[in-house]
Amino acid sequence: MSYLFNMTEVGPGILLISDPFLKDPNFHRTVVFICEHREEGSFGFVLNKNHDYELGDLIKDAEGIRFPVYEGGPVQKDTLHFLHQRPDLIPGGVEVVDGIYWGGDFEDVLELLRTRQIGKKEIRFFLGYSGWSEGQLDGELKEKSWITRTASAGLVFNLNTDETWKAALGELGGEYRQMTNYPSDPQLN
Repeated sequence: MSYLFNMTEVGPGILLISDPFLKDPNFHRTVVFICEHREEGSFGFVLNKNHDYELGDLIKDAEGIRFPVYEGGPVQKDTLHFLHQRPDLIPGGVEVVDGIYWGGDFEDVLELLRTRQIGKKEIRFFLGYSGWSEGQLDGELKEKSWITRTASAGLVFNLNTDETWKAALGELGGEYRQMTNYPSDPQLN
């Protein structure tokens, strides 16, 4: 099978879209938002894997807050992270790419959630993260495990996670749009 791979240079604000036939169960048909990519390694968050728990189930101080949490990746699944679009309301975040911030003052976030001043299209919570050691991600890119593209807030904060992988790939057009219809297992074709 031969198809072109979009090779946007990896860095903060890039999406990694898993190849349709990637077998790794942690990343099968996922989209990962890269927050940091340095010589020592890379990290980001899987955007389209819902978690079974809500924020109020996981954090004592968030009890009663019914807000979705996503599986950020297979690393340190006991840590909570968040991305947001509201630096005007959440101080201390790091801008990853235009208008998308990682982290910030969690106490402020809890108050914003309690008072409903921030919504699901403005903030996303992740348990764990996706991480690669030095050279590991570059190796996976050479193996064509990932298709890369620039992120958009629309994809990062997409509420329809079941469609995120198809949307991220399909928006690239051409052969990429066709890839959204490939079966998960080519032997089933």
